[in-house]
Amino acid sequence: MQALWRRFVPAATPLSVRERIRSALGAMLGILVTGVLGAWALGPTTALPFLIAPMGASAVLLFAVPASPLAQPWSIVGGNLVAALVGVSVATFVPDPVSAAALAIAGTVGLMMALRCVHPPSGAVALTAVLGGPAIHDLGYGFVLWPVAANSLLLLASALLFNNLTGRPYPHHAVAASPGRIGAERATAPLGFTSADLDAALEDFDQLLDVGRSDLEAILRQAQIRSYRRRSGQTDCAAIMTRDVVAIAPGAPLMDALALLRRHHIKVLPVTDESARVVGIVTQTDLLDKAAWDRRGPRLGLARRLRLTASRGRAPHGCVEDIMTSPVVTLRPESPIGEVVLQMSGLGLHHLPVVGPDDRLVGIVSQGDLVAALLTDAERPRADAPAPRALAVAPA
Repeated sequence: MQALWRRFVPAATPLSVRERIRSALGAMLGILVTGVLGAWALGPTTALPFLIAPMGASAVLLFAVPASPLAQPWSIVGGNLVAALVGVSVATFVPDPVSAAALAIAGTVGLMMALRCVHPPSGAVALTAVLGGPAIHDLGYGFVLWPVAANSLLLLASALLFNNLTGRPYPHHAVAASPGRIGAERATAPLGFTSADLDAALEDFDQLLDVGRSDLEAILRQAQIRSYRRRSGQTDCAAIMTRDVVAIAPGAPLMDALALLRRHHIKVLPVTDESARVVGIVTQTDLLDKAAWDRRGPRLGLARRLRLTASRGRAPHGCVEDIMTSPVVTLRPESPIGEVVLQMSGLGLHHLPVVGPDDRLVGIVSQGDLVAALLTDAERPRADAPAPRALAVAPA
């Protein structure tokens, strides 16, 4: 019986009590605002409906699952308008209500998918246009403008205001798979699959999902990152970082940066101020891409000088500060190496400075350090792993 129950009841996404209350309150306010303004606009003597039933289903999507592709502004406005137009048209030319209802739903679904505005409550809008009775039929194509377009826009405006005020950005933009992009290009395949792999998998799945493609990719990458964290054990940055770090001052000439990189056979230099606090980072790539080269070495080109002058309001001096990346993603000595995986894989970084409680530079972690640590953890027997069993072989 339990197995049968699980097949009919969907698995619940973990939600806090606060989020449930937020969703219910938003739906209540959205319908209240739409109904009150609709009734006020029509006045007390009109027979026109000030609120139609499909708006209740739209409110569930806009306030309870505002991140869904089915709940975005174009979905509700485009889907409801398409449904109203199709429903009124079919009701006008097909006298049998059952046939008209079926044709209206089929046309609505097909057009919504073609126009990328799928909104499930729009199916109810199409049926309302067909089966709504004489009051709806008498409106003709006016039904598209009132109440469908008016209700949709009022509910959408309520959702835009309420969701953003309560911490749910709307319209929804896909969450980043990492904290941000700072100082490096995002890796194309940092965690075992590429965007092309995901696109191919979705094409093979060949079904409409109630989650955005970018959101799905972000969720999968976060799941992989958590897997790395779990498997990395208790190893932290203090155990794997390089402590003897070569750093440079922001006012140092570009030639000094080049000389340090060559002398120490390294690829990156943390940039620190007088108190050893990290203010930037400069790499071989910065020297190659952001500096012009001649026989004397790297220097600032005219175009970069002009850009820096315009942005800072003063002329640059051709020093490390003019090509360094800032601000910089940093780690703490106690940060688990799973956090290093998160930063490096998500941002496409090869080195991360490690700073102490006073934000002073204490070390640096490279991709090589991370790989070595992960391999060591992989070879270390886990405490919860079953003990190996000896296989007894009888003598022949």
